[in-house]
Amino acid sequence: MLDAIVQGILLGGYYAILAAGLSLMFGVVRFINLAHGDLAMLGAYLALFCVERLGLPVWLAVAATLPAMAALGWLLQATIFARTLKAGILLPLLATFGLGAVLQNGMFGLFGSDTKSLGNHIGSLSWSSWQVPFDISVGKLPMFTFVVAVFVLGALHLLLARTKVGRAIRATSIDPEAAELVGIEAARVHRVAAAIAVALAALAGAFLAMRALITPYAGPAQLIFAFEAVVIGGIGSLWGTLVGGIVLGIAQSLGAWLSPQFFQLAGHVIFLAVLGARLWRTHVAEHGGWRNVVSGVRA
Repeated sequence: MLDAIVQGILLGGYYAILAAGLSLMFGVVRFINLAHGDLAMLGAYLALFCVERLGLPVWLAVAATLPAMAALGWLLQATIFARTLKAGILLPLLATFGLGAVLQNGMFGLFGSDTKSLGNHIGSLSWSSWQVPFDISVGKLPMFTFVVAVFVLGALHLLLARTKVGRAIRATSIDPEAAELVGIEAARVHRVAAAIAVALAALAGAFLAMRALITPYAGPAQLIFAFEAVVIGGIGSLWGTLVGGIVLGIAQSLGAWLSPQFFQLAGHVIFLAVLGARLWRTHVAEHGGWRNVVSGVRA
């Protein structure tokens, strides 16, 4: 069990990277991107292309992929996302759902349906581990992923807290109209947020390709995991995203420890439990406290 908990914590690092972009988009742009997981897969396939076709080392390929994906995020926000935001809630969901379908079929047409991986390009990092007390095996790649997750979230926190761009992002997330009145161009801030979010998705996709096999249609499952980590940790909270990813990872690892079939089910159960608890707390607050709720139930 202790080993399962440790593996779950490390898995939470991957989920935190994956979910950070989704959380940033919702917190700043007020936009739920249903193609987030597919964009992560696109980043993974671009890194694979750079390695297999261009002959770049893995880490250089990932470094080259991130600016390209950030540019794609900027372009998507400028051409698609920004236009659908003005049409209510439904149109952005439909637009990103359609974008996800286009990305999935596009990757299928370009890269084929065979499973692929970056694991065979990173040498012993993909399988080697350290043995620590209590007979626990700590994989080097999961540990590296977790360290990168903490570094990325820390850098993003500093960007939002200490820079002019970060202050503009925070101001726009609170009140876009007031931000416009003091000279902040909200549309430009939204494009910056989208660029960061898509780059983070691509980074997560690259790490997934290092530790597992990927296919063009693996994006929707990753979107579900990212959404669950965001909800568990709190929408709009960067460090909450890390906590949410860790909680989700531990739940899945403990579920797999009990039975391989419980890996995904355990994570979904934790997500539903957290969501139900928050809805109940909101219901209690709206009705003036626990005593009023209990009185209403008895009545």
